[in-house]
Amino acid sequence: MKYYDKQFIDGVWREGSGDKIMENRNPYTGELIYSYRSASTQDVDDAYEAAKRAQPQWGATLPEERRTYLKRLAQVIREMESEIFQLLAEESGGTRAKFGFEYGDSLKVIDDAMGYHMMMDGRIMPSNIPGKDNYVFKIPKGVICVIAPFNFPLLLSLRSVVPAIACGNTVVLKPSTETPGSAFLIAEMFEKAGFPHGVLNVVAGRGSEIGDYIVSHPVPSLISFTGSTEVGQHIGKVAGELLKDVSLELGGNQVMIVLDDADADQAARAAIVGAYSHQGQICMALNRVLATPKVYDDFIKAFVKYSKEVKVGDPFDQQVSIGPLINRQQAEKVEERIRETIQAGAKVELEGKIEGSVVYPWILSGVTNDMCAARCEMFAPVCSVIPVKDEEEAIRIANDTEYGLSNSIFTKDLYKGLQLARRLESGMVHVNDQSIHHEPHVMFGGEKNSGVGRFNGHWVVDKFTTEKWISVQRTDRY
Repeated sequence: MKYYDKQFIDGVWREGSGDKIMENRNPYTGELIYSYRSASTQDVDDAYEAAKRAQPQWGATLPEERRTYLKRLAQVIREMESEIFQLLAEESGGTRAKFGFEYGDSLKVIDDAMGYHMMMDGRIMPSNIPGKDNYVFKIPKGVICVIAPFNFPLLLSLRSVVPAIACGNTVVLKPSTETPGSAFLIAEMFEKAGFPHGVLNVVAGRGSEIGDYIVSHPVPSLISFTGSTEVGQHIGKVAGELLKDVSLELGGNQVMIVLDDADADQAARAAIVGAYSHQGQICMALNRVLATPKVYDDFIKAFVKYSKEVKVGDPFDQQVSIGPLINRQQAEKVEERIRETIQAGAKVELEGKIEGSVVYPWILSGVTNDMCAARCEMFAPVCSVIPVKDEEEAIRIANDTEYGLSNSIFTKDLYKGLQLARRLESGMVHVNDQSIHHEPHVMFGGEKNSGVGRFNGHWVVDKFTTEKWISVQRTDRY
């Protein structure tokens, strides 16, 4: 893996000027990959000033020019495929299967963004004043701050960075302290693609040192954050007091509802993907399964069977589906929550080992919605099965959470599945499939404490642009 021990500001790689020496560690082995000096508030100032200087000229580039830059970016990513996998596996513990999804969707994000200029359409509107013409233009917001998470550091950075830049904005990107290399890898991609200096700037540092400052800084007009609800609420508060716009994709507590007429085996196979992908460290990962009486036992039996077949271990092993959590502290927190849930009366259907930062699959049954494993976002390969008497109780229990991101329903009655999906308080619902889905051309976003705003397609174009009314008076009014 390449060492990225410099910040990327105004097209220049330079050492950070912060007080702290940061460490980038391998979550599977715990070994130190490399150290680097953190960014300071001065580095943040410099990054924003670079973005601010670059934006007018970048915003004035012709749509076809921006499209050409994005084409080159996609080509660079294809050429760097092996480097990207090496970094994501070593820095974030991502398996080969997880990489395939993240890498493929990153390219799709760029491909879709090549057409975003076609969505920056305005309006010509009539006026009630004689001789006046009204024009409404859709224009770039200016400078956008993107704060990325550790779980899908490439995709969830590019999901905001690329649309922002495609719409004529410039960007300052701050990665998670757990996965800084991914953001600097993106900076290298933009550098190789020949983007003008200042269009993308990357600064990495402790949240305690630059976190609030990067949000409250006067330059950015929008903060795009993906991460925990707790941090998102804080960012929303800081930004709101300054009347800054936000796009927040936050935590979740996903449900799979399995109804009496469902194929229990089909649902169990889907739950393997929904609960265990990237070790469950996905905002859309299944946390709870609500099963009605006729399928409850069959579902658990099949779920346990398929879970035992999942290989766990080194993410560089192509047969491994579950690698490490991001650090040992997260594994310890998961162990504590499992213990608390068992003490509250849950039954262990499948007992997973916990070895360092690696958590093997756990399945708990007889869970109630107020138990820790059902109430909390586990962010680990742990799934709770809750018995429900019918679909009405399933809907009530599914909605009994502060979150509302992505849910799923299994039933052979597709129309009923559609109607029940409309009653679930979440931004996304998938009928006869698991909860983890992302298509770059389809709306993505949550309700309640799962976030504010929408990503992808014309939804993200609307978010990353603003509208301006200009009137032209053709005749003398006075």
